Amino acid sequence: MSSRSSDTPSLPKAEGLKVYLQPRVIGMLFLGFSAGLPLLLVGGTFSAWLRDLGVELAAIGFLSWVGMAHSIKVLWAPLIDRLPVPLLTRLMGRRRSWMFLAQLVIAGSLFGMAMSDPLEQIELVAIWAVLVAFGSATQDVAIDAYRVEAEARHRQAAMAATYVTGYRVAILAAGAGALHIAALDSWSHAYIGMAALMLVGVLTTLCIAEPKVHITSDTLAQEERLTRFLGQSQHQGWRLSVSSWFFNAFVAPFTEFFERYGKTALIVLLFIATFRISDIFMGTMANPFYLDIGFSKEQIANIAAAFGLAMTLTGAALGGLLVARFGIAPILILTAFMAPATNLIFAWLAHIGPQPDGLVLAIIADNITGGLAISVFIAYLSSLTNTAYTATQYALFSSLMTLPGQFAAGFTGVLAESVGWTEFFMLTALTGLPAIVLAFMLLRFAHPDRLKRPGID
Repeated sequence: MSSRSSDTPSLPKAEGLKVYLQPRVIGMLFLGFSAGLPLLLVGGTFSAWLRDLGVELAAIGFLSWVGMAHSIKVLWAPLIDRLPVPLLTRLMGRRRSWMFLAQLVIAGSLFGMAMSDPLEQIELVAIWAVLVAFGSATQDVAIDAYRVEAEARHRQAAMAATYVTGYRVAILAAGAGALHIAALDSWSHAYIGMAALMLVGVLTTLCIAEPKVHITSDTLAQEERLTRFLGQSQHQGWRLSVSSWFFNAFVAPFTEFFERYGKTALIVLLFIATFRISDIFMGTMANPFYLDIGFSKEQIANIAAAFGLAMTLTGAALGGLLVARFGIAPILILTAFMAPATNLIFAWLAHIGPQPDGLVLAIIADNITGGLAISVFIAYLSSLTNTAYTATQYALFSSLMTLPGQFAAGFTGVLAESVGWTEFFMLTALTGLPAIVLAFMLLRFAHPDRLKRPGID
């Protein structure tokens, strides 16, 4: 089934900076904060708390596994698409009810961690941390689905930009903020403070409106075909009902995607899997590279971390503006070229050595490109979903976006040791070539600005 259509509407009138004044775009700032807050509290900050109290490194290492919930969230995303939350869904709607429930679980579990002693109750602390991690992953799925459904395609990059801004601010709060509270007072009070900050997400969820979506006739017809197919088997009565529900929740999101895009689905999935590989390679080796060529920890903190964050947020905001003005396709092509090109700037930096001006230039190029790429790519992934299966399909795309790069990044240390930093960055720049080729193929076979999301007018 071709993704192109002669009746696809043209791009809406450009909004410019006004796109950031849309209520739902503003709301994503606070939802992004709510999504970013729990991450370090069961990650780096959690590890610092445990080590500060003298917990053994082996136990800290095992407890780091709680963060794997974010990597497997696609397994229960179909439940978020299909299952109502008792009482809450009737009062708040499909997306807001799951967001609200997840936020309550996160806040309550953070408070539980604060009230537990890791030295005497390590098992209880672990249980609370697991609940935080699964609540956080569930909230991510629900917020991603809400973001996709709440606004039109041309505003998706702006929605992503404000989301990323809120997310990054939350990372600072849960990292540096929690550490400062712990240093001045106690770890218990630090985690109580973080639990209280989850009220930002709770209040935002209560204030925003549930997005209005509908299931298309094509989607309903596909589900009816699955049910008829099952009815011809041995499944009858309640078994048929259960099987139909399971297939429509867990199988239909994937078959619908392949039916909608046909042969071009493979091009789309390959592009998703390759788009961020060069960027992930860079991020994995960044700090070891800075230290190896002679930059001080203070220079890394001030330029690469603090200044780099400002550049990332600038790039994300710029991406929102450019997509609202020019559409997804040209900015997607631009970032496909820019991402590997920034790796060449780091090859130049490796050649000239620890020059602060060189680091500033490299950080400006890399982080603005990264922020721009994040906002446009989230907008692109959002355009691929069917609102009948938003949570499931977006969870699949977001996992595919990072998993290949993260797996391959495990070998970057071996490569850097073998060839040296200059050659390393030149070689990793080549990993961006497949994404460039696939981006041009998308323009021909599945133009990003001509994609019509089922369920969105």
